[in-house]
Amino acid sequence: MEKRNATAAVIGAGDYIGAEIAKKFAAEGFTVFAGRRNGAKLEPLVKEIESAGGSILARSLDARKEDEITAFLNDADKHAPLEVCIFNIGANVNFPILETTERVFRKVWEMACYSGFLAGREAARLMLARGKGNIFFTGATASLRGGSGYAAFAGAKFGLRAVAQAMARELGPKNIHVAHLIIDSGVDTAWVRERREQKWGKEALDNPDLLMPPASVAASYWQLYQQPRSAWTFELEIRPFGEKW
Repeated sequence: MEKRNATAAVIGAGDYIGAEIAKKFAAEGFTVFAGRRNGAKLEPLVKEIESAGGSILARSLDARKEDEITAFLNDADKHAPLEVCIFNIGANVNFPILETTERVFRKVWEMACYSGFLAGREAARLMLARGKGNIFFTGATASLRGGSGYAAFAGAKFGLRAVAQAMARELGPKNIHVAHLIIDSGVDTAWVRERREQKWGKEALDNPDLLMPPASVAASYWQLYQQPRSAWTFELEIRPFGEKW
Protein backbone atom coordinates (compact mmCIF):
# COMPACT_ATOMS: atom_id res chain seq x y z
CA MET A 1 0.00 0.00 0.00
CA GLU A 2 1.47 3.33 -1.07
CA LYS A 3 0.84 6.00 1.54
CA ARG A 4 -0.44 9.38 0.37
CA ASN A 5 0.20 12.72 1.98
CA ALA A 6 -3.55 13.33 2.08
CA THR A 7 -6.55 12.78 4.30
CA ALA A 8 -10.06 11.64 3.52
CA ALA A 9 -12.72 12.73 6.00
CA VAL A 10 -15.79 10.51 6.39
CA ILE A 11 -18.58 12.29 8.24
CA GLY A 12 -21.16 9.73 9.25
CA ALA A 13 -18.83 6.74 9.47
CA GLY A 14 -21.51 4.26 10.44
CA ASP A 15 -21.26 0.48 10.50
CA TYR A 16 -22.13 -0.06 6.84
CA ILE A 17 -21.67 2.56 4.09
CA GLY A 18 -19.43 4.85 6.13
CA ALA A 19 -17.24 1.98 7.28
CA GLU A 20 -16.82 0.69 3.72
CA ILE A 21 -15.91 4.16 2.45
CA ALA A 22 -13.30 4.46 5.19
CA LYS A 23 -11.85 1.03 4.38
CA LYS A 24 -11.68 1.77 0.65
CA PHE A 25 -9.89 5.10 0.97
CA ALA A 26 -7.55 3.72 3.65
CA ALA A 27 -6.70 0.82 1.35
CA GLU A 28 -5.80 3.37 -1.33
CA GLY A 29 -3.27 5.04 0.95
CA PHE A 30 -5.27 7.89 2.49
CA THR A 31 -5.23 8.67 6.16
CA VAL A 32 -8.91 8.47 7.04
CA PHE A 33 -10.53 10.76 9.58
CA ALA A 34 -13.74 9.03 10.61
CA GLY A 35 -16.45 10.76 12.63
CA ARG A 36 -19.76 9.62 14.10
CA ARG A 37 -21.95 10.44 17.07
CA ASN A 38 -20.52 7.74 19.33
CA GLY A 39 -16.84 7.54 18.50
CA ALA A 40 -16.35 4.44 20.65
CA LYS A 41 -18.33 2.47 18.06
CA LEU A 42 -15.50 3.09 15.59
CA GLU A 43 -13.07 0.85 17.49
CA PRO A 44 -13.74 -2.29 15.38
CA LEU A 45 -13.27 -0.26 12.19
CA VAL A 46 -10.01 1.19 13.48
CA LYS A 47 -8.70 -2.28 14.31
CA GLU A 48 -9.70 -3.65 10.90
CA ILE A 49 -8.08 -0.83 8.94
CA GLU A 50 -4.90 -0.80 11.02
CA SER A 51 -4.54 -4.57 10.83
CA ALA A 52 -4.65 -4.22 7.03
CA GLY A 53 -1.86 -1.64 7.14
CA GLY A 54 -4.06 1.43 6.74
CA SER A 55 -4.19 4.68 8.71
CA ILE A 56 -7.30 5.95 10.46
CA LEU A 57 -8.11 8.40 13.23
CA ALA A 58 -11.54 8.11 14.84
CA ARG A 59 -13.47 10.93 16.49
CA SER A 60 -16.78 11.44 18.22
CA LEU A 61 -18.61 14.02 16.16
CA ASP A 62 -21.98 15.72 16.26
CA ALA A 63 -22.11 17.08 12.71
CA ARG A 64 -24.93 19.47 13.64
CA LYS A 65 -22.51 21.48 15.77
CA GLU A 66 -20.57 24.06 13.78
CA ASP A 67 -17.61 24.14 16.15
CA GLU A 68 -17.28 20.35 16.09
CA ILE A 69 -17.33 20.14 12.29
CA THR A 70 -14.78 22.95 12.03
CA ALA A 71 -12.44 21.33 14.56
CA PHE A 72 -12.82 17.88 12.99
CA LEU A 73 -11.90 19.03 9.48
CA ASN A 74 -9.15 21.35 10.71
CA ASP A 75 -7.58 18.43 12.59
CA ALA A 76 -7.75 16.28 9.46
CA ASP A 77 -6.12 19.02 7.38
CA LYS A 78 -3.34 19.56 9.91
CA HIS A 79 -2.48 15.87 9.83
CA ALA A 80 -2.16 15.95 6.02
CA PRO A 81 -3.89 18.04 3.34
CA LEU A 82 -7.63 17.38 3.24
CA GLU A 83 -8.19 15.99 -0.25
CA VAL A 84 -11.58 14.29 0.12
CA CYS A 85 -14.58 15.01 2.34
CA ILE A 86 -17.52 12.61 2.18
CA PHE A 87 -20.74 13.52 3.96
CA ASN A 88 -22.66 10.32 4.65
CA ILE A 89 -25.28 11.05 7.30
CA GLY A 90 -28.65 9.48 6.54
CA ALA A 91 -31.48 10.18 9.06
CA ASN A 92 -34.00 7.98 7.25
CA VAL A 93 -37.34 7.95 9.08
CA ASN A 94 -40.91 7.19 8.03
CA PHE A 95 -43.93 8.79 9.72
CA PRO A 96 -47.42 9.62 8.43
CA ILE A 97 -47.65 13.38 7.99
CA LEU A 98 -49.92 13.86 11.02
CA GLU A 99 -47.45 11.93 13.17
CA THR A 100 -44.46 13.92 11.93
CA THR A 101 -43.75 16.15 14.89
CA GLU A 102 -41.94 19.46 14.72
CA ARG A 103 -39.07 17.85 16.61
CA VAL A 104 -38.76 14.97 14.13
CA PHE A 105 -38.82 17.23 11.09
CA ARG A 106 -36.28 19.65 12.57
CA LYS A 107 -33.95 16.91 13.80
CA VAL A 108 -33.94 15.10 10.45
CA TRP A 109 -33.29 18.39 8.63
CA GLU A 110 -30.42 19.20 10.99
CA MET A 111 -28.84 15.78 10.50
CA ALA A 112 -29.29 15.27 6.76
CA CYS A 113 -29.22 18.82 5.38
CA TYR A 114 -27.91 21.45 7.77
CA SER A 115 -24.93 19.36 8.85
CA GLY A 116 -24.15 18.69 5.18
CA PHE A 117 -24.01 22.42 4.57
CA LEU A 118 -21.62 22.86 7.50
CA ALA A 119 -19.38 20.02 6.36
CA GLY A 120 -19.32 21.22 2.76
CA ARG A 121 -18.60 24.82 3.68
CA GLU A 122 -15.76 24.00 6.05
CA ALA A 123 -14.21 21.49 3.65
CA ALA A 124 -14.39 24.09 0.87
CA ARG A 125 -12.69 26.67 3.08
CA LEU A 126 -9.68 24.39 3.49
CA MET A 127 -9.59 23.16 -0.11
CA LEU A 128 -9.89 26.59 -1.69
CA ALA A 129 -6.71 27.62 0.09
CA ARG A 130 -4.71 25.10 -1.99
CA GLY A 131 -6.88 25.16 -5.09
CA LYS A 132 -8.09 21.56 -5.25
CA GLY A 133 -10.23 18.99 -3.48
CA ASN A 134 -13.23 16.70 -3.57
CA ILE A 135 -16.49 17.06 -1.63
CA PHE A 136 -19.03 14.27 -1.99
CA PHE A 137 -22.55 13.92 -0.55
CA THR A 138 -24.62 10.75 -0.05
CA GLY A 139 -28.14 11.10 -1.39
CA ALA A 140 -31.08 8.73 -1.66
CA THR A 141 -34.22 8.04 -3.65
CA ALA A 142 -35.78 10.67 -1.38
CA SER A 143 -33.42 13.25 -2.88
CA LEU A 144 -35.56 13.10 -6.03
CA ARG A 145 -39.01 11.91 -4.94
CA GLY A 146 -41.00 12.42 -1.78
CA GLY A 147 -42.64 9.13 -0.85
CA SER A 148 -45.58 8.48 1.44
CA GLY A 149 -44.45 8.99 5.03
CA TYR A 150 -41.15 10.55 4.04
CA ALA A 151 -41.89 14.27 4.31
CA ALA A 152 -39.10 14.85 6.84
CA PHE A 153 -36.51 12.68 5.13
CA ALA A 154 -37.27 13.88 1.61
CA GLY A 155 -37.38 17.49 2.75
CA ALA A 156 -33.88 17.15 4.17
CA LYS A 157 -32.49 15.18 1.23
CA PHE A 158 -33.99 17.58 -1.33
CA GLY A 159 -32.29 20.38 0.58
CA LEU A 160 -28.94 18.59 0.68
CA ARG A 161 -29.10 18.04 -3.08
CA ALA A 162 -29.71 21.76 -3.60
CA VAL A 163 -26.75 22.64 -1.37
CA ALA A 164 -24.57 20.24 -3.36
CA GLN A 165 -25.74 21.67 -6.70
CA ALA A 166 -25.01 25.22 -5.63
CA MET A 167 -21.60 24.24 -4.31
CA ALA A 168 -20.73 22.34 -7.49
CA ARG A 169 -21.54 25.31 -9.71
CA GLU A 170 -19.56 27.68 -7.51
CA LEU A 171 -16.56 25.50 -6.71
CA GLY A 172 -16.13 23.43 -9.87
CA PRO A 173 -14.44 26.29 -11.77
CA LYS A 174 -12.09 26.59 -8.78
CA ASN A 175 -10.89 22.99 -9.20
CA ILE A 176 -13.00 21.45 -6.44
CA HIS A 177 -15.06 18.46 -7.49
CA VAL A 178 -18.45 18.42 -5.77
CA ALA A 179 -20.61 15.36 -6.41
CA HIS A 180 -23.94 14.00 -5.18
CA LEU A 181 -24.37 10.22 -5.13
CA ILE A 182 -27.97 8.99 -5.23
CA ILE A 183 -28.44 5.49 -3.83
CA ASP A 184 -31.72 4.44 -5.42
CA SER A 185 -32.08 1.24 -3.45
CA GLY A 186 -32.29 -0.21 -0.02
CA VAL A 187 -28.80 -0.74 1.35
CA ASP A 188 -27.92 -4.17 2.67
CA THR A 189 -27.91 -3.47 6.40
CA ALA A 190 -29.44 -5.29 9.35
CA TRP A 191 -31.95 -2.46 9.81
CA VAL A 192 -33.14 -2.54 6.19
CA ARG A 193 -33.42 -6.32 6.22
CA GLU A 194 -35.47 -6.21 9.40
CA ARG A 195 -37.84 -3.55 8.00
CA ARG A 196 -38.34 -5.47 4.74
CA GLU A 197 -39.06 -8.69 6.56
CA GLN A 198 -41.57 -6.98 8.84
CA LYS A 199 -43.35 -5.35 5.90
CA TRP A 200 -43.27 -8.10 3.27
CA GLY A 201 -42.21 -11.28 5.05
CA LYS A 202 -39.03 -13.35 4.81
CA GLU A 203 -39.50 -13.84 1.07
CA ALA A 204 -38.61 -10.16 0.63
CA LEU A 205 -35.01 -11.14 1.41
CA ASP A 206 -34.85 -14.00 -1.08
CA ASN A 207 -33.40 -11.90 -3.90
CA PRO A 208 -30.02 -10.44 -2.86
CA ASP A 209 -29.89 -8.40 -6.08
CA LEU A 210 -32.44 -5.94 -4.70
CA LEU A 211 -30.19 -4.59 -1.95
CA MET A 212 -27.11 -2.39 -2.41
CA PRO A 213 -23.92 -3.80 -0.82
CA PRO A 214 -22.21 -1.01 1.16
CA ALA A 215 -18.90 -1.86 -0.52
CA SER A 216 -20.45 -1.02 -3.88
CA VAL A 217 -21.25 2.47 -2.62
CA ALA A 218 -17.64 2.90 -1.53
CA ALA A 219 -16.47 1.75 -4.97
CA SER A 220 -18.69 4.38 -6.60
CA TYR A 221 -17.13 7.10 -4.46
CA TRP A 222 -13.68 5.90 -5.47
CA GLN A 223 -14.73 6.12 -9.13
CA LEU A 224 -15.89 9.69 -8.59
CA TYR A 225 -12.59 10.56 -6.95
CA GLN A 226 -10.62 9.16 -9.89
CA GLN A 227 -12.45 11.16 -12.56
CA PRO A 228 -10.34 13.63 -14.55
CA ARG A 229 -11.48 17.22 -14.14
CA SER A 230 -12.24 17.34 -17.87
CA ALA A 231 -15.12 14.91 -17.23
CA TRP A 232 -16.41 15.39 -13.70
CA THR A 233 -19.77 13.93 -12.73
CA PHE A 234 -21.96 16.01 -10.47
CA GLU A 235 -24.79 13.54 -9.90
CA LEU A 236 -24.47 9.78 -10.08
CA GLU A 237 -27.41 7.42 -9.54
CA ILE A 238 -26.64 3.84 -8.54
CA ARG A 239 -29.03 0.91 -8.07
CA PRO A 240 -28.81 -2.89 -8.19
CA PHE A 241 -29.65 -4.36 -11.60
CA GLY A 242 -32.76 -5.99 -10.15
CA GLU A 243 -34.19 -2.70 -8.83
CA LYS A 244 -37.29 -1.31 -10.59
CA TRP A 245 -37.22 2.42 -11.31
